[in-house]
Amino acid sequence: MHSASILSLVFAAALLCGLVVKFWLATRQVRYVAAHRDAVPARFREFVSLAAHQKAAAYTIAKSRIGLVDVAFNAAVLLGWTLLGGLDALNQALLAWLGPGMLQQLALIAAFTAVGGLLELPLSLYQTFVLEQRFGFNKMTWKLWLADAAKGTVLGALIGLPIAALVLWLMGAAGTLWWLWAWGVWTAFNLLLLVVYPMFIAPLFNKFQPLEDETLKARVTELMRRCGFAAKGLFVMDGSKRSAHGNAYFTGFGAAKRVVFYDTLLAKLSPDEVGAVLAHELGHFKHKHITKRIVLMFAVMLAGFALLGWLATRSWFYQGLGVQPGIAAPNDALALLLFAMVVPLFSFFVSPLLAQLSRRHEFEADAFAVTQTSGRDLETALLKLYEDNASTLTPDPVYVKFYYSHPPASERLARLGAAA
Repeated sequence: MHSASILSLVFAAALLCGLVVKFWLATRQVRYVAAHRDAVPARFREFVSLAAHQKAAAYTIAKSRIGLVDVAFNAAVLLGWTLLGGLDALNQALLAWLGPGMLQQLALIAAFTAVGGLLELPLSLYQTFVLEQRFGFNKMTWKLWLADAAKGTVLGALIGLPIAALVLWLMGAAGTLWWLWAWGVWTAFNLLLLVVYPMFIAPLFNKFQPLEDETLKARVTELMRRCGFAAKGLFVMDGSKRSAHGNAYFTGFGAAKRVVFYDTLLAKLSPDEVGAVLAHELGHFKHKHITKRIVLMFAVMLAGFALLGWLATRSWFYQGLGVQPGIAAPNDALALLLFAMVVPLFSFFVSPLLAQLSRRHEFEADAFAVTQTSGRDLETALLKLYEDNASTLTPDPVYVKFYYSHPPASERLARLGAAA
């Protein structure tokens, strides 16, 4: 059998298998959560009301059902771009209009991104303005949404197109090892973004005010000093203008490190509980989880670029995915787009391993937190966040193993009790 035909069959099989598995997992989650919606688990009855538990169940089920629509739609779009000839038709139209060259390749990437964004738009709007609105989480106005969309589009063009142009130039000019140079550019860009994002990009979308609560500031500063963590500043972000969900995080790299609290988080938690949440985040720092994840990501991307370097020279790679490669025109943009579409299809099947690693890191961060603050404060903080974010206390165990980057509440609090 021809190599292109084999790739087409493998691709179609992976697409179908992934679709079946995702539907199976989602329906398991819906059934399991629905079956346990009428009773709060005994461990949580002291803290969580039946009404809050049922709201979390309804929210989880609603998200899972819209997720099923999203999965089916994305599979249809992927099939349309590849085996049904969508990307090939777009490429041929742009070749006829612009002729071969860098401009045509950049136009292909830009047009593909724009069409993809427009296709995803209805479901994204539904999730924000219908689903999140129904459960009281959405705080975003249409004016703010339009402003975000405009800023995101401009930033994407100003940052993404020059990077794409550089990678495309390397693919055509740097010889057989272009992929190594491209990986170096991608790595340097991501490291630079860690410094640039918190100082210049994030403030375009949110306001970051210095933490003004002197008592909380003193508590947080002392906690960071004990843990050997130095930050450029403590900031409060106006997350409430978009969502009622709360969070806290570290951002930046090196001297640009910042600690950011959502204003919604500070409104819901006591100072002791905020300190416990921060201690958990410091646990990630102490165990070097962020560094390990960055190194793993860079290693995986190196392998990915090397694989792309090999596939980009094989005509069957294009033909097997519904694209006719050009003879006189460069195919570099086609290779990038096809690879970007196909990789998630196959990497989905190893996602449980990454989810398991992430859950292990969360357990380690929790264990560190109870050595620095009260385990009871972390427990109550987590329970408040679970309730306020309408996170179900009774997820399907198989769904958890496949998708959850954070342990479910029952496992997490059990480990916390043991660690304390």
